[in-house]
Amino acid sequence: MAVDVYLNFNGNCREAAEFYAEVFKTEKPQIMTFGEAPQSPDYTLPEEAKDLVMHTRLNLSGSNVMFSDVFPGSPFIQGNNISLAIVSKNEDEVRSAFEALKEGGKVGMELQETFWSKCYGSVKDKFGIEWQLSLESEEFQQ
Repeated sequence: MAVDVYLNFNGNCREAAEFYAEVFKTEKPQIMTFGEAPQSPDYTLPEEAKDLVMHTRLNLSGSNVMFSDVFPGSPFIQGNNISLAIVSKNEDEVRSAFEALKEGGKVGMELQETFWSKCYGSVKDKFGIEWQLSLESEEFQQ
């Protein structure tokens, strides 16, 4: 199980990720936009969201740092735009950590299958720390 830093940006994620890749002399980021994600027939993606970064990751000096833009209309506070991401190949670890972290906290997204993970959820713990928990998938290596 790994703990990764997850940084959120307010529309300038692509610029930031490319900047950090250059600064730390690592490969250019592979960027997935909200527009590239499978769309729900029950929800029309706003035009202003289509080119925003849904996810990218860089390896900076041996550590994974993940990045995304906040979805239009979602709160963004510069300085509080960070969460910790637990990525594990063990589903029991993901489920156990999620259950423990949600005690006294607030669930942002219940554990569920997504197009990038068979088991993903997010929770803000009782101390106000934002956590993303994800089962590592061979299908989605970004």
